[in-house]
Amino acid sequence: MANIKAAIKYIRKSRKNRARNLAVKTNIKNLVKSSKKLIGSKSKEAAEAVRKAISAIDKAVENGILHRNTAARKKSRLMKKLNAIAKK
Repeated sequence: MANIKAAIKYIRKSRKNRARNLAVKTNIKNLVKSSKKLIGSKSKEAAEAVRKAISAIDKAVENGILHRNTAARKKSRLMKKLNAIAKK
């Protein structure tokens, strides 16, 4: 355990940030999963679900939770799947 006051505060801050980051990442995973499920069932709500997932991913990048390349990869894969069912 840290003895210095600033280090103790930093540990407390790190725990809060980790909890927030984990919640955001979990939300993104759930949105992506539900989008993929809707895409798989060729539902009309798939486009809206993908839009919500992409919005959440972009917000995570703005807040520094996800790296921009990771976000781009996730968005690209989602759009690729969505466009594949649109062509059929």
